[in-house]
Parts: sequence; structure tokens; C-alpha cells
Amino acid sequence: MIKKKILDPDRVRRIEGGFSFIPHRFLADGFLASLEQKEILLYFFLVLVSDRYGLSFYSDDAICSSLKLSLDEYLEARDGLIEKDLIDFDGTLYQVLDLPPKPCQASSGASLRQYRHQLRDIIQQSLWEGEDGR
Repeated sequence: MIKKKILDPDRVRRIEGGFSFIPHRFLADGFLASLEQKEILLYFFLVLVSDRYGLSFYSDDAICSSLKLSLDEYLEARDGLIEKDLIDFDGTLYQVLDLPPKPCQASSGASLRQYRHQLRDIIQQSLWEGEDGR
């Protein structure tokens, strides 16, 4: 067994001001391995910016700018995380969810959320196109 020692006692990490954590089973149970690279990036970002309930209000533009993702890359990553039941999104509010029992397990709740999000996106896009056509 490797014996650990603190390398720099003046720089030990502490929880101050914000609150972020990723449970060890995210790695140990295969959730990390089940994600695409951009899904990992978005998931870590949402964990980092969320409050103790996993909630955050970042806009699509702010996320794309912060993560250097195109809108299509972001939407694909977001939809992948929703489908994998790791996050929820209502159009303005994100919630990083408690980990499901196993990675990539698509529950009927996750499928329903994914359908709801796709439907909302289609409706929003058609409304924006309608405004541009006036």
C-alpha cells in the first residue's frame, strides 16, 4: 500500500464559499467511462457552478463561451447527460442529479425528460423562426 503524505501543508484544499463535489463512485462505478469527452466537460462544469442542491442558472451562451463549445456540441452533451439521467434541465435551470444506480441506465423517467426537452427545443426554435419571419 502506498503511504500518503501531504506535499504542501500550506495549500491543503478546503471547502470555502462554494460547494462542489463528485462522489467517488462516479469513477469507481463507471459513470466517467460511460461519458463522451464533451459530456464530461459539461458535467464537471455544472457540478462546479451548482449550489448544494445541484442547481445552477447558467445560460447556453455562457456555458458555450466558458467551455469553448459550439452550440451543437453543447446541445449534444447536454442531451446526452439528460438521457443518461445525470442532469435535468427545464429551459433555464439545471440540476445535477444524484447518481442513478448504474451508468447509462436509461430509465423511463430519463426518456420522458429527454422527450420533454426535445419538444421544448422544437417549440422554442419555431417561435424564434416565426419572429424572424415577420
